[in-house]
Amino acid sequence: MSEVGTPRRTARWAQVGLGVLDLREAVTAAAGFPWEQPLRNSVVVREPVGVVGAITPWNYPLHQITAKIGAALVAGCTVVVKASEVAPLTANLLAEAVDAVGVPAGVFNLVHGYGHVAGEALVRHPDVDMVSFTGSNAVGKRIIELSAGTVKRVSLELGGKSAAVLLPDLTDEEFAKAVPHTVRACYMNGGQSCNAQTRMLVPRERLAVAEELAKRAAELYVPGDPAADATKLGPLVTADQRDTVLGYVRTGVAEGARLVTGSTEPLDGPGYFVAPTVLSDVAPDATVAQEEIFGPVLSIIPFDTEDEAVEIANGTIFGIAGAVWSTDTARAEVVARRIRATQIEVNGGGFNGAAPFGGFKQSGHGREGGAFGLEEFVEIKSMQFRPAS
Repeated sequence: MSEVGTPRRTARWAQVGLGVLDLREAVTAAAGFPWEQPLRNSVVVREPVGVVGAITPWNYPLHQITAKIGAALVAGCTVVVKASEVAPLTANLLAEAVDAVGVPAGVFNLVHGYGHVAGEALVRHPDVDMVSFTGSNAVGKRIIELSAGTVKRVSLELGGKSAAVLLPDLTDEEFAKAVPHTVRACYMNGGQSCNAQTRMLVPRERLAVAEELAKRAAELYVPGDPAADATKLGPLVTADQRDTVLGYVRTGVAEGARLVTGSTEPLDGPGYFVAPTVLSDVAPDATVAQEEIFGPVLSIIPFDTEDEAVEIANGTIFGIAGAVWSTDTARAEVVARRIRATQIEVNGGGFNGAAPFGGFKQSGHGREGGAFGLEEFVEIKSMQFRPAS
């Protein structure tokens, strides 16, 4: 809350709760994991990959660490965490907790510093066997380049531009539920989430209704003090981030989008606030529909056919999350299977900490969560035996 500006009501479950869940899911996954299995005349074993360099972002300063170290430690690896220089304090508290419960020295290690110095040193280091990174595409590409020198394994969770597809068969009541749900999925943590549903795809004939519903829902997110229990939208993390987000809003308007609600200017008062923003009639190839904004900005994009909606949903370099809404669950599932992203909500389906999380395309490679996350931190060995004579 004090590091990132996440409102208290969200921080309780998203910042703290998810961190606890990550560790529990790793332990649960380990209990049923195929550490050793026979295969004809072989025995296949899974062993720890070794030393893991975990480079984490600022938007979820606990969850993004625990999602990595829970699985890595359960797999038997040691870890070196390079926390974000923007939000380092939560990582310090975690290190104190690790020490307090008696984890042996050298198993969990924490370093601080700028990414281009400490992060790059960690990636280059010959004793680091694997790098697990969450952050921007630009840095992810740099990590791939640097890791080539030692041919180490790299797991990347990068940016997103997730689409919520509202199919034409939704009843008025269902449509009125799906729109505010999408606004909430866009604005969570101030829109500073890689899986934020920042594009809402609606049938063209319902565009005006979608705008009114989104405007009504967005304006409930009154910016305020994140320490207040009633606050739903806190400040962005830095002045630079605020200015970047506002720059995108201005670009969206300049490229022809209509400002349904929000502002192109910063809000008065202390804090790096951006008004909850909805842009409509956004072209699928517009800048705000293609690039990750990382702020409370929703783009409404109209479509004419189901095939066109799928094409728009898949029409970015990203593929990390999304949603499909339909009166017919089977129809929604068919569309969800066509969307190239890792986690797809179907009719508002809830979060599952054991399910895989990660990215298609330039949203990265590798997975976190449950047994899928555990698999990232093991090497697979087979031993072949001669039959007993």
